[in-house]
Amino acid sequence: MKKILILCTAILLLATVFIWRAVAKPTRFGKFTGAPKAEVAALIDSPKAFVGKTVLIEGTIREQCQAMGCYFTFRAGEKGLHVDLQDVAMTAPMREGRAARVEGQMVPRSEGYQFFASAVEFR
Repeated sequence: MKKILILCTAILLLATVFIWRAVAKPTRFGKFTGAPKAEVAALIDSPKAFVGKTVLIEGTIREQCQAMGCYFTFRAGEKGLHVDLQDVAMTAPMREGRAARVEGQMVPRSEGYQFFASAVEFR
């Protein structure tokens, strides 16, 4: 009886680990290159200065895409910076309200500029 109980406990533990690993989403997408850090406010205030330059930014995720998590917004005061994750994490985990660090470049878009991510880490 004791051996059966130990065997059942071991099977339950292994099954729990396998299920957790199967449903756990990764928190890091893409490859960080060690780009210099920039402030979100600086990118919002003078986006032209950052076009074509790879930089690292950090902030709290606001207004994340509810369908797939493919973009979110970093805020600096009342202004927001649209961060597009299309190339690195089209279906990113929902992390609205949590911290993230993102490496990428500013690119023009129809309403101004957006930050196009090449790597992202959710914290």
